[in-house]
Amino acid sequence: MSSSLEHSMYLVAQLFLLPTLALIAILFLYAFWVLGAFAVQALRRRDGQSGRPLLAAHRAAGPQGLSEDELDLKAHKLMEGERIASRVTPMLGLVATMIPMGPALRSLSDGNLAAVSQNLTVAFSAVILALIAASITFWVVNVRRRWLAEEMLEIGKLRTKAEA
Repeated sequence: MSSSLEHSMYLVAQLFLLPTLALIAILFLYAFWVLGAFAVQALRRRDGQSGRPLLAAHRAAGPQGLSEDELDLKAHKLMEGERIASRVTPMLGLVATMIPMGPALRSLSDGNLAAVSQNLTVAFSAVILALIAASITFWVVNVRRRWLAEEMLEIGKLRTKAEA
């Protein structure tokens, strides 16, 4: 019983390797897309153009603007994809590292060093790409969080001036 359960778990785990690698590849490309969008936003902010989504939404909402709760919700929505990517990608990297370890160890016990090398190459390549993607999105999220906090302060100052 135990042997069949272990074998079943091994087979199920192996089924997740390709989807995990595909997700890592997608998130790796997404990280560079996010980095490009971040660079464009940074240039717009520096040049005084748009690049300030909370301020734009607040002004577009009319004379009263958006409430603090609405602004907070909008800020969370603006960063949601990048935040999820920065947290999920390292986990997928770990999964993509661990799944090939089973076949690598099995190949090692059989004396097939070429298969060991192939499995370890997949494992370490996947984790490297996942960590690069997570690092990029983590950095972007943290800078954008500061930018959004600055916009919230600016909106607070606008409200104070309007009330005075």
